[in-house]
Amino acid sequence: MATERAKRPEEMRGKREVRAPLPHYVETCPFCPGNEHLAPPEILRFSDPDGKWAVRVVPNKFAALTREGEPERKIERSRRTIRGVGIHDVIVETPDHALTTAQLPPEQVRIILECYRQRFRAVSDDPRVAHITIFKNHGVRAGTSLEHPHSQMIGTPVISSQVRQRLYEALRHFDSFGECMFCSMMEEELAEDKRVVLTSEHFVVIEPFASGTPFATYIYPRRHMASFGDVSDAELADLAVVLRTMLAKLYVGLDNPDFNHTIRSAPAEVAGVKYYHWYLSIIPRLTRVAGFELGTGMFINTVLPEQATTFLRGVDVGASVEARLATPLHMEDLPSPGSRGCFGKSPPRVTRITAGRSRMRQHGTRAGFHGRASGATRFCQVDFLQRRQRRFFICLPNRNLPRF
Repeated sequence: MATERAKRPEEMRGKREVRAPLPHYVETCPFCPGNEHLAPPEILRFSDPDGKWAVRVVPNKFAALTREGEPERKIERSRRTIRGVGIHDVIVETPDHALTTAQLPPEQVRIILECYRQRFRAVSDDPRVAHITIFKNHGVRAGTSLEHPHSQMIGTPVISSQVRQRLYEALRHFDSFGECMFCSMMEEELAEDKRVVLTSEHFVVIEPFASGTPFATYIYPRRHMASFGDVSDAELADLAVVLRTMLAKLYVGLDNPDFNHTIRSAPAEVAGVKYYHWYLSIIPRLTRVAGFELGTGMFINTVLPEQATTFLRGVDVGASVEARLATPLHMEDLPSPGSRGCFGKSPPRVTRITAGRSRMRQHGTRAGFHGRASGATRFCQVDFLQRRQRRFFICLPNRNLPRF
């Protein structure tokens, strides 16, 4: 965590190009009503009471994978390849070109999630598909190429090493402790109540203890499920409200930032396991990955997750997010990292390493490097979700109230 590098929300916003209001219809947009002929043939449609489409699914015109053929493997000594066969869908979330998910009514978000579930279940039955990823890119910095609100689903013929590692660490924890690490983490977070943004009947929203980026937000189902395909109708309706609320908080509090959200579900081959737990991650694109992150696998985060939690709790989206806050919330309005309001009864203890010395004095679970710059510097090695998979992050709390 590097809060000395932190900036106010308006300073982050200033780096982005000013966004002009989008029109509700664009004549050349393949996702706008009346332009359906510009997109590939429809796969699935949800209609409103008037018979007009509310959400539709089409194949991606510029798909990452081809839908025809078999995923044939080829091995030549150390070189291995597999034919790029799979599924690449586009989910058009609304007929309105100008609306983001945060501005949609909860019922529309529920229909989008129902569309996700139906396609997830259908593609899971395809024997050529090993893993399914559902994601949304909002904004140029998040990788979007079309303005019209949409999300995507890709079914790949292989399971990526990142997903394999996540499954492996979850399994290793289960073998060691006899419990789902995600369920255990939720119990700990709910008991501490320092990084829980909101809760509902079926879901818990958390700012992870070892957040790699500012305002990284995870939405976990309370009921243990390894696969998103097992979500019930009641849970889906609840998730619609929770997801819309969180996106609205980011929309209002951070002035409509670019973001990615992803459903991280177990592959179909391990859909019913006790050791994994699906969840939805929201990653606002407020910072960029640069040489340090690429070279080390370590991430510098400018906002402590406890501060992000306090900030998001304080964002009142009201009845509508169309009326943005006239003055964005600032970190000056929040308690300092060591205050009772941010961390509870007392600030977290740290392990300090005096600059220029190798001596370490143990003071707690977080490790720190006391540098010569203004403010203390903490270097933290923590376990992913409190245990097992290692993640590194750096803390540089300012002596004054941090800004972001």
